[in-house]
Amino acid sequence: MSDDAAEQVRALGEVLREFDLDALRVKLGDVEYELVRREPAQIVAAALPPAGVPAAPVAASDGAPSGAPPAHVRRVSAPVVGVFYRASSPDADAFVSIGDRVVPGQVLCILEAMKLMNEITSEHAGTVMRILPENGELVSLGDDLMWIEP
Repeated sequence: MSDDAAEQVRALGEVLREFDLDALRVKLGDVEYELVRREPAQIVAAALPPAGVPAAPVAASDGAPSGAPPAHVRRVSAPVVGVFYRASSPDADAFVSIGDRVVPGQVLCILEAMKLMNEITSEHAGTVMRILPENGELVSLGDDLMWIEP
């Protein structure tokens, strides 16, 4: 790692600590870095392949058993660390509910990251089979948000 790259990683580590983040993903030029806090005082940095990071299965919030979805199910994963919201405001209807049909480009939820509201849209057509995080729950980069059955 060059001195310049090492300095960039150190600076990103400072941002991670300053804002008490679990993970941070940044693209600087042609290199993409993901920093993940593994232990309270340890930060790990890795250059990522262009295709991104595969999502890890998480426990469902409704008490259903955890594990991977069936092979045919499409997973919608968190592209950033943020707070998961099912609706645009507390008094608004949820964007989607379990059993709803969705189309590509349809807004599924919002992730609030650093005071920015990021609309998460569907890349797949199908039926929402599962919504994993609770409304208002902090999700990490790559966490499954929803499972969509084609």
